[in-house]
Amino acid sequence: MSAILSDDFRIRAHQEWSFYDLHRVFERLRPIAEGEFGLDLYPVQLEVISAEQMLDAYSSIGLPLMYRHWSFGKRFAREEALYRQGYASLAYEIVINSNPCLVYVMEDNSLLMQSLVIAHAAFGHNHFFKNNALFRQWTDASAIIPYMEFAKNYIAKCEERHGEEAVERILDAAHALMTHGVDRCPRKKISLSEEEQQERERVMEEQRMLETLWGIPSRKRPPSARAERQRLFGLPEENILYFLEKKAPLLKPWQREILRIVRNIAQYFYPQRQTRLMNEGCATYVHYMLMNRLYEQGAVDEGAMLEFLHAHSSVIAQPGYDHPGFSGINVYALGFGMMRDLARIATTPTAEDRAWFPDIAGSGDPWGVLREAWANHRDESFIRQYLSPEVIRHFRLFSIEDDGESDYVVEAIHDEQGYETLRWRLADHFDLARNEPQIEIVDVDLDGDRCLELEHRVIEGRMLDERNAKLALGHLADLWGYEVRLAEVDAESERVLRRYDAGPRRSRM
Repeated sequence: MSAILSDDFRIRAHQEWSFYDLHRVFERLRPIAEGEFGLDLYPVQLEVISAEQMLDAYSSIGLPLMYRHWSFGKRFAREEALYRQGYASLAYEIVINSNPCLVYVMEDNSLLMQSLVIAHAAFGHNHFFKNNALFRQWTDASAIIPYMEFAKNYIAKCEERHGEEAVERILDAAHALMTHGVDRCPRKKISLSEEEQQERERVMEEQRMLETLWGIPSRKRPPSARAERQRLFGLPEENILYFLEKKAPLLKPWQREILRIVRNIAQYFYPQRQTRLMNEGCATYVHYMLMNRLYEQGAVDEGAMLEFLHAHSSVIAQPGYDHPGFSGINVYALGFGMMRDLARIATTPTAEDRAWFPDIAGSGDPWGVLREAWANHRDESFIRQYLSPEVIRHFRLFSIEDDGESDYVVEAIHDEQGYETLRWRLADHFDLARNEPQIEIVDVDLDGDRCLELEHRVIEGRMLDERNAKLALGHLADLWGYEVRLAEVDAESERVLRRYDAGPRRSRM
């Protein structure tokens, strides 16, 4: 251990590395992260991969042992072409929310870049995954890798038994509905490690349920009221894949299991979709502080520090709204800016900070403030709670109102009157509940043609894209096996604004 932490360890600009060097970097960073910063970490498993393997990894939505699907190959081909032609760069790393925490780094990185990546992923993301309340509630970090192995093997067996085309049709439909395959409120939590053991029992129970619901011909059964149908089917239901897995009358057991696999993967990514700004902001701030500590300790020379600052500055660059490269808010830039600002408020607050954040201003414990925020918030609530006038001014934020009829109106700017409005408008921008369609299954024609009825609650006039709605509804009808109808309903007036319907393509499933 003394050799690993020896004082002659020094990172130089563009320096090549060995696996022993990576081990020394990790051991040099760990006491700072755990001791000084108070980070709570999963054990780390570091994997060095090639550029092609990195392309393959994030083309397969960033999970190892992913099952095969044509969409992953399509994305791989596109990303590879852009990379080879110099139009896009590769990710420096991919980190998996698992226990142990899996960190994939590229073999082409210099020792300085490997150090930055380890600081960013193995310490920053790792702490966030382990301690954020959403991840603790929704994900089973110790079971995701074994579950993905089970899922990959299960789908491969299905391809052997039922044909690749049949499996691909189910996956196409499930992927089309993937964002509507998550629970926003907790159900009874079952460990992913128990999934394979419970498969046979689940199939038998679902078959009994389906025979109860669909086995009696409607002409021998008294007509059912809407309330009774909703009780039988557990409606309304926002998790469309869950409903289909449990209640679709024509799906075979293996098809239901595939829906369950896709649904579990969607649920695994649900916390990540709600915390991208916080997660990247946490990791970026942690790597910035760790690398600066190494420099202060003399473990990074001036040339390597310039290499680090160049890479770091590129990550947190925020083009202006009128810049050709502008594509919205850079979550790395805003996340890092807010984390750095919170640390400043905790140590050297202004009178303005004390007025806005009386509970944390001048607390003298910046890492305690940050750890509390990382543990208990998602992007939307984090912005509502902690976006300061200082950050608003720094990013020169402003809000534009568009009523769809007249010219754009500047609703708020970065001044005393606009701070609160900007805080809430930006939080709304990161709120999945506001920005994803609220679609629920509301009724089933149990006595007639077995049509499935859905409802989209239209908020602030934001209706579905017609083409995408029709395509998704077609996949839904294929899985349900009968007609499906969707009504778009104004959330305030309850007026039906538009209707869609689709029938199953019988040859599809």
